[in-house]
Amino acid sequence: MDLRQLRYFVAVAETRHFGRAAERLHMAQSPLSQAIRQLESQVGATLFERTTRRVDLTPAGTSLLEDARRILAGVEDARRRVEQVAAGTEGVVTVGATDLAAYRLLPRLARVAARRMPGVSLRFLPGLLTAAQEDALDERRIDLAVLRPPVVRPEMSVRPIAQERLLAALPATHRLAGSGTVALAELRGDDFVAYGAPGSVVDSVATQGCLDSGFLPRRRTEARDTPILLTHVAAGAGVALLPESVRALGTEGVVYADLDRELRVDLALAWRTDDDSPALVRLLDVLAERAHELDPRPATVPGGPQ
Repeated sequence: MDLRQLRYFVAVAETRHFGRAAERLHMAQSPLSQAIRQLESQVGATLFERTTRRVDLTPAGTSLLEDARRILAGVEDARRRVEQVAAGTEGVVTVGATDLAAYRLLPRLARVAARRMPGVSLRFLPGLLTAAQEDALDERRIDLAVLRPPVVRPEMSVRPIAQERLLAALPATHRLAGSGTVALAELRGDDFVAYGAPGSVVDSVATQGCLDSGFLPRRRTEARDTPILLTHVAAGAGVALLPESVRALGTEGVVYADLDRELRVDLALAWRTDDDSPALVRLLDVLAERAHELDPRPATVPGGPQ
């Protein structure tokens, strides 16, 4: 029994007429009749009661018709899925991200993908610094990274998507908490809370900014993720320099102030250059088309309500 025979059988069963079934199948009646006889021989049962006027299904034929329709529908579904996967309109893409990107950018990315690629499922792996995301890409644990360059591995492709200013996160009781703008040099005597993880781009930019202002930041407390870092700030353990999208977290006991100098960190997409997964390729195209929707900057204006 093969799919061709099942299609022939369903056509005859639905038309109850060999001639009309042959027309529907765009074939001659004789080979159709022969194919049905071969099918009956293979299943060991008569499938049709034939008279000069009509063709009726036998009980065995009625049973086979239900199974044949289900089998053919399953084959068509499989063909459609393969076609969509090959076209990049179905599949799974695993996305890694930094903490702050997870809070603001990933929801935007997910909305764009859901609207333009409803057949593609996104899986998220947040909380990874750049170095960890490079490892995850290399080990194929993720397909796409939302990270802060530079990326050191030459086998990775990188596409910048945004820049963010650093701002000062201060305890609500800090002497400068009411300032709209803080001169970085004014924080010379403060303790700092930092990520403290190898490869933290934010820490590197913040440290260089302090050095350019004439001092080395005194890092007393370290945290692996942004919510814990802000908890330390709220508790008065120190101040922090963080990307402006941190405003979205709205942590109680923390206020933000702009800096007197431009310290910026980039945000970029990264992926394995040799990854030709249709779903990933299509997602990258869609994100390029809708790049303006991925802007992670907060809606609040600098110096506005915290």
